[in-house]
Amino acid sequence: MEDADDDPRDPAEIRATYDRIASHFSETREYPWPEVESFVADGGRVPAALDLGCGNGRHAELLADRADRVVAADASAGLLAEARARASERGFDADLVQADAARLPLRSETVGLAVYVATLHHLPSRAARIASLGELARVLTSDGRALVSAWSTAHDRFDRETGFDTTVDWTLPGGETVERFYHIYSPEEFEADVAESALEATTVEISSGNCYATVRRAKQ
Repeated sequence: MEDADDDPRDPAEIRATYDRIASHFSETREYPWPEVESFVADGGRVPAALDLGCGNGRHAELLADRADRVVAADASAGLLAEARARASERGFDADLVQADAARLPLRSETVGLAVYVATLHHLPSRAARIASLGELARVLTSDGRALVSAWSTAHDRFDRETGFDTTVDWTLPGGETVERFYHIYSPEEFEADVAESALEATTVEISSGNCYATVRRAKQ
């Protein structure tokens, strides 16, 4: 596996990529993932929920039905603008926060329900990915739960068994392509990174080429 910590990519470059494609990206992300719908539906109401890497807010909308307060965080100002427009159009409330997933501006032990999907794999180093998982653990309450996902070598488009860094083109209207950074996880590596953080996985599965882990704060 290529060592992601040696990747020279600046997180600001990745953020700028999503600012650039935000409007078109949002158009293709209308509906929540079924795996997220099932996870959010499996539980009661909580005082506060977090959508980490919220994109256009499609999953924050789900969380709004289960929480008194929803924080929707993303590094991209462009995607947050899309989430703001969606919240206004659909009539749900979310506190939109521009934030680095590895340094969340939230108090510890305040989030009872969280989703962190399709975002972890965009962080350009293993250190940043594990730090972000640690931040998720920090903000979860003692009985809080979260769903984490990442793109996986189990997807049929990849012919690899170990994790690796790559870029995947996004094609804008008119044919222009924009490279997006991904770290493609092997299932074993995904579980190892979750275990390396302060999270504990209660379930791990593969669905539609993604690794999913239902997690909670690891017991001290």
